Amino acid sequence: MKTAAVVGAGLAGVEAANQLAKRGIKVLLYEMKPKKYSPAHKSENFAELVCSNSLKASRLNSSAGLLKHEMRQFGSIIMESADRCSVPAGGALAVDRDLFSGYVTEKIKGNPLIEVINEEVTSIPEADAVIIAAGPLASDGLINAIKPFTGEGLSFFDAAAPIITRDSVDMNYAFCASRYERGGDDYINCPMNKEEYEAFYEAVTTAERAPVHTFDERKDVYEGCMPIEALASRGKDTMRYGPLKPVGLIDPRTGHRPWANLQLRKENAEGTLLNLVGFQTNLKFGEQKRVFSLFPALKNAEFVRYGVMHRNTFIDSPRLLNSDFSLRENPNIFFAGQITGVEGYTESAASGIIAGINAFLRINGKETVTLPETNIIGALSRYISDETVKDFQPMGANFGILPPLGEKIRDKQERYMKIAERGVASLDKFLKENGKNLLIGE
Repeated sequence: MKTAAVVGAGLAGVEAANQLAKRGIKVLLYEMKPKKYSPAHKSENFAELVCSNSLKASRLNSSAGLLKHEMRQFGSIIMESADRCSVPAGGALAVDRDLFSGYVTEKIKGNPLIEVINEEVTSIPEADAVIIAAGPLASDGLINAIKPFTGEGLSFFDAAAPIITRDSVDMNYAFCASRYERGGDDYINCPMNKEEYEAFYEAVTTAERAPVHTFDERKDVYEGCMPIEALASRGKDTMRYGPLKPVGLIDPRTGHRPWANLQLRKENAEGTLLNLVGFQTNLKFGEQKRVFSLFPALKNAEFVRYGVMHRNTFIDSPRLLNSDFSLRENPNIFFAGQITGVEGYTESAASGIIAGINAFLRINGKETVTLPETNIIGALSRYISDETVKDFQPMGANFGILPPLGEKIRDKQERYMKIAERGVASLDKFLKENGKNLLIGE
């Protein structure tokens, strides 16, 4: 019998194991609990929800809702458990955490094709295919085991700047240019005059910061990736000599150099997402929205990812992974979960679904699959494997990673529903063309 090894029984790991088992593959599921725990985990159960009991919005016209729809189409065990263990939470899907992880654990342990091995993995297991489904606090033993495959492309600390949608930038207050006209119009520049800058300085130095967990405290990393609020605290003009330096730029509205200037850089090949260059931050999410929107060009900015600074082990997926979640240098080894740079509970689970399906296909000598770019899962798969993405940062579900509709719809909710309807239709078409029975195991 063909076998697959899955390392980690978090949300991604149980999804991968479940997809493999229901296709007749013997699964060796490695989980170090209860012998050893990460600093964030407490329960012996699988698929433990650590930070929140919310799986975000349920409505279809949201990126989280569309992702859930896609997962259900593939027989997601996480969605099955969430629906059974849900608690009232308005428009969100929230669960009783203990019942949720208990249900998943019972289902996985009760599957005759899944053998649970309670030990820390310190070397890559022997199997026809292997899936490394680790979270952001992967053990040192596992990290050492995967280092030969990742080389230097492994991060232990997530110091990330916010990412916004291109369409939300007010170009009446921005201009495209590179410093000293070198390199073409590679950046969108968001200038500030002296009065606007001083208001921003006051806001950023008094804004509330997010708490730092004990296992996140890495002073050496903070010094190397200085948060914008820490830089500002060193003096009124330090930001103007750092990420907000205006040298080499002329604001076409005034004909003069700005007092301060924020540059936005393309985050993906399509240019639908933009990175706030040099704006690593540990401000609370609400504060980031309030403070960074003080730039006139960003007054209506739509943030798809806020800046973070915390322990977060992930690989440099754009340099290492294919869009089917397999290693380019060793396609029989797959990665899934937050270690790939997908961010969030459902996103991690979804990556496990696709990694499990593709491991099954690879074991059987069949061509692996990547979902359409108009689907959240497909767009995330492409994002984490997009070689044009530089300074890779983890990404969660959002409509900004999907291709534009091709028509301008001013009303946001109407636009989002059109995007969702397009995604539902494209997945239906994909399943019909690729063989629904094969993909969802019915």
